[in-house]
Amino acid sequence: MLGAGRSSAALITYLLKVSSKNGWKLTVADADENLINGKLKNHPAGASLIFDINNDAQRQKEIGAHHLVISLLPPHLHILAAKECLNLSVPFMTASYVSPEIQALDKEAKEKGILILMESGLDPGIDHMSAMEEIDKIKAEGGSLTSFKSYTGGLVAPESDNNPWHYKISWNPRNVVLAGQGTVKFLENGIYKYVPYHRLFSRIENIEVEDAGRFEGYLNRDSLKYIDLYGLNGIDTFIRGTLRGEGYCKAWDCLVQLGLTEDSYTIDLPSDASFVNLLEAYLPAGTGSITERTCEYLGLLPQSNEIRLLQWLGLFDSGNKIKRLNATPAQHLQSLIEEKWKLEASDKDRIVMIHYFEYKIGNQLFNKTSSLVVNGDDQMNTAMAKTVGLPLGIAAKLLLEEKINLTGVHVPINRELYYPILRELEQEGIIFKMKNL
Repeated sequence: MLGAGRSSAALITYLLKVSSKNGWKLTVADADENLINGKLKNHPAGASLIFDINNDAQRQKEIGAHHLVISLLPPHLHILAAKECLNLSVPFMTASYVSPEIQALDKEAKEKGILILMESGLDPGIDHMSAMEEIDKIKAEGGSLTSFKSYTGGLVAPESDNNPWHYKISWNPRNVVLAGQGTVKFLENGIYKYVPYHRLFSRIENIEVEDAGRFEGYLNRDSLKYIDLYGLNGIDTFIRGTLRGEGYCKAWDCLVQLGLTEDSYTIDLPSDASFVNLLEAYLPAGTGSITERTCEYLGLLPQSNEIRLLQWLGLFDSGNKIKRLNATPAQHLQSLIEEKWKLEASDKDRIVMIHYFEYKIGNQLFNKTSSLVVNGDDQMNTAMAKTVGLPLGIAAKLLLEEKINLTGVHVPINRELYYPILRELEQEGIIFKMKNL
């Protein structure tokens, strides 16, 4: 297993358990020995490995010594591990999206009889599995899908929701800052729709999830590529999106409009700069206070909820100093939210997912939802770690038990994958609730 970071705890715990039962050995590899040891806790089925994915000799040696590689590395590093796995005929799994570079390995993987399993975490992952199970059921009943919408959010549990953004970080904070960048593509009422990044957080849908509450949904980058994958060619509406708490999207849109999510250049700031200096760099000159000029620039009233949330972050506080000067605006923003949205030791996160299915059987129209709510246990054993890690762990167990016969590059839309994984997830308390509308 490559990577022992924020979302690895539940996966490591699960793999240690099944390794003990089956006489296997789990090697956890990371550049940070403390991270590894904090997760393995001297478990007899575990082994620690200080690892540099960019070290060609070490990468070849260690991957070649194992029967399966699971990667929780940053997405851009998966290709190094996947290519090495392919060269050495070792199966490869990860929770990340299929990149064009990974997809290009499909033909060779099939020729070598090797599985490269992608998108097998939460979103993407559990969303694919749970959606495909229902889609296959609808088709088996003679139904034809007319609309499919799916939204997922990594949020904060109500008992730990003590800030006005209704959000705390339970996954990679860089991905939180860069979420949605690039043009969004989806299908609505038979028409291809496109939303540029600067309009994304003002195009939201209000969503209510039973047992969880009300949320805002914003659109994911490319929904269109999943229409064919899900076998839904001819569907009228196909949308995938992300959930956030009420008020979040409009306030985040302010950060986008100000330029604070920009990651393509570093910004020059004075040596003693505060976040006021950062904000000042993006505002027109004027005589009013930094708050007044921000309101004028964004077209907002000082008492608006958006300004209240920006103020709570500390953007208008000259005493809120910037710690790292040679950085992009997005990196500065990341350092701020990592501090302000920190998941404390006693905090619990929450995963909320909902699918909307509209379909016809004959001339009759039907609607139903499938929803999931999972709470974390604490800062380490988060709902995010459970829902990202457990599907990967179960898939790994199935492969090592020779219960998966797929080869090439796959995502978990086949019944051979989704059915056993979903059934075992139910035993772990990850259970979808169906409702006819």
